[in-house]
Amino acid sequence: MNGPPIGSAELAARLRERDTTVAPAVLNLLESRSPAMRAQAEAMVRATSPAALGAEAGAHLIGITGPPGVGKSSLLSQLLAAWRQRDRSVAVLAVDPTSRRSGGALLGDRARIDVDPADRAVFVRSTATSGRLGGLAAPTRAAASALAVAFDVVVIETVGVGQSETEVADVADTVAVVVQPGSGDVLQFLKAGIMEIPDVLVVAKADLGAAARRSLADLGATLHSLHAADTALVAVSSIPPPTGIDELIAALDAHRASLDISARRLHARRMQALADFASEHGERGLRAVGGHRGAERYLAEQDRGLDVPALVRLLEERAGG
Repeated sequence: MNGPPIGSAELAARLRERDTTVAPAVLNLLESRSPAMRAQAEAMVRATSPAALGAEAGAHLIGITGPPGVGKSSLLSQLLAAWRQRDRSVAVLAVDPTSRRSGGALLGDRARIDVDPADRAVFVRSTATSGRLGGLAAPTRAAASALAVAFDVVVIETVGVGQSETEVADVADTVAVVVQPGSGDVLQFLKAGIMEIPDVLVVAKADLGAAARRSLADLGATLHSLHAADTALVAVSSIPPPTGIDELIAALDAHRASLDISARRLHARRMQALADFASEHGERGLRAVGGHRGAERYLAEQDRGLDVPALVRLLEERAGG
């Protein structure tokens, strides 16, 4: 039997205590469209911000993207199992296209990702794009930041690959792009600069043998030509017995260890605020704050400890002035 809704103050306190069982309530609050709930959601975001915590949240925020059908969900199932073997708690926010009828995510059951329903240290939830071209709605980005307080790993899995999916790079500490053997379109994306250089490139279906080896060689040569030869390139197979999973986790961990997390997260909050402002106020609003570059310069002048809602309000005040 469900009890009464948990208030924002209690949610924030339990997140700070690393209580992973409140994850569903956190998502429900952040996705609510009620004005009262939105105010509570802002209060929770504020209470779990770096300024309130005194430090950045401890989780590793990982973005995983790639073309449909490449095997991201099978790979995530293997990663989940491996992370749990390492005693890491994991939250997965799987971004699906929005249903025009309900406004929710189309693949809400997440049947594609294998999870143990009794494992309270794992949370998997579909979130809708809400029609955003960037692929990440504001509640998804806010949820990633909030859950990073309680979980060891927070994964954002996005649909597709290309220019519309690069927004995940403004949220995640580490971005992994999953491709399959023979996917020449990814080479073209890289060469054209449409897809930002990922932090880790993953070639799925390594069990295909020669085709996988050719893809590894082609991607390695392309990265070298783009002066990105230090980008990790890992081949994996999700077919039992899975291969490459330990190497992928090592590559993800090594990338995070190389980061200035405070600087990365500060940039992420400012980009999230700009994305939220642009989504709400459109091109006219952006022009009022000097366009993307003008807004970025303005945000760079603001207090480092401000949370995303506070930064959005500052942009709105500037646009109104």
